[in-house]
Amino acid sequence: MSFGSRLRWIGLSLALQLACSTAAQADVVAVVSSKNPLSALSKNEIADIFLGKRLRFPDGEQAVPIDQEPGVAARKEFYTAVVGKTEAQLKAHWSKVIFTGRGKPPAAVADSGAVKKLIAANPQAIGYIDRSLVDSTVKVVRAP
Repeated sequence: MSFGSRLRWIGLSLALQLACSTAAQADVVAVVSSKNPLSALSKNEIADIFLGKRLRFPDGEQAVPIDQEPGVAARKEFYTAVVGKTEAQLKAHWSKVIFTGRGKPPAAVADSGAVKKLIAANPQAIGYIDRSLVDSTVKVVRAP
């Protein structure tokens, strides 16, 4: 294989890796039910809700966070972009909170579709889903 052929092969390999890693990342947004009066939340407010530090929305209504299962790409993106924690850091956080009796982690469902269904039915729920699933049943309160 000539040097030029090797160079083209390396370039093609890098381009394919970049395309695959970009495709694997979801465009994740935080959402609430379209019946919820909120129009926006800060990154810190959302992080606090998902870390169990805040139990209510700014208007005083109870906030019910809906999480996705560990290992799901949307979960990784959400916790990295909004909460600033990796899966390992998140696990350590909840271990400490549970051990001290100060709370429990949000209920987790399989994917963005399941999150959307639960949120659409409960005005107190908040979660994160792939932007492509947003419709009239939910509204975006934060796009990381």
